[in-house]
Amino acid sequence: MLNAVRGADLAQQIREEIENNQIQLPTLPEVALRVRDAVEKDNTDAESIARMVGNDAALSARLLQVANSPLYRGRVEIDSIQQSVTRLGLKMVRSLVVSLAMKQIFQATSDALDKQFRSVWDDSLQVAAISRVLANNVPTLENEQAMLGGLIHNIGALPILTKLDEQFGYDADPGLIVELIEDLAPEIGARILRHWNFAESLANIPTACQDMGFDPGPTPTYADIVLVARLQNLSAKGGPEAEANWSNVPAFAKLGMEPELLIVNMEGPAEQIAEVRSMLEG
Repeated sequence: MLNAVRGADLAQQIREEIENNQIQLPTLPEVALRVRDAVEKDNTDAESIARMVGNDAALSARLLQVANSPLYRGRVEIDSIQQSVTRLGLKMVRSLVVSLAMKQIFQATSDALDKQFRSVWDDSLQVAAISRVLANNVPTLENEQAMLGGLIHNIGALPILTKLDEQFGYDADPGLIVELIEDLAPEIGARILRHWNFAESLANIPTACQDMGFDPGPTPTYADIVLVARLQNLSAKGGPEAEANWSNVPAFAKLGMEPELLIVNMEGPAEQIAEVRSMLEG
């Protein structure tokens, strides 16, 4: 088993790599970058996005699947990429493209840490779904962008798991894996998102959503939403966080929520969360 000394050595090694900009950061596929950048331009239309997506069979099939899913389904089933883009909207397409790309890079290089990779990805999906539902009640924020924020909130775990997978495989101790992710993933995640040229309103999420005192001002931010969504997910899983007192966490007040309110168990929001989750899982 990976003992504490080896774990501490690895943590120090990763910190030094971060400080020296030597940490190996994952890359987004070119199509994901192109779609994301195009959507951020005001003059982009569904036809141009459809052309970008059309060369990727997996992505094309995914957009058609979601466009005909219960969450978006219209009276007529559609069978073209351009119609899918039109029905979903450019920002939803951007989120789905990034989601599919992330699902592909959240794969263990061996079977040893597959469970940990899947666990981190599962939490990311749930936090994304909760974030999207929470954002429905915040008119100043876009629910698709909030969903994307949830998806990438723990992206920093990826290089850590990859390094553990390469160096220790089945000898990696689960407890120390959790400790390393909690300690290092927020900073690495912020670096990854800035490396991917994400807007600062999303790039600060990996660190901000771990900070219970995060409060940049009275206006709700995407980080506020993801912070609350993360705590809701932890509470729903029944860990120590379920008994925590969040009355002094500014994000709840900014979203107009009672800290003890668990929307994942409420009729209505729970169904919405499940629908978004199902859409993201494919």
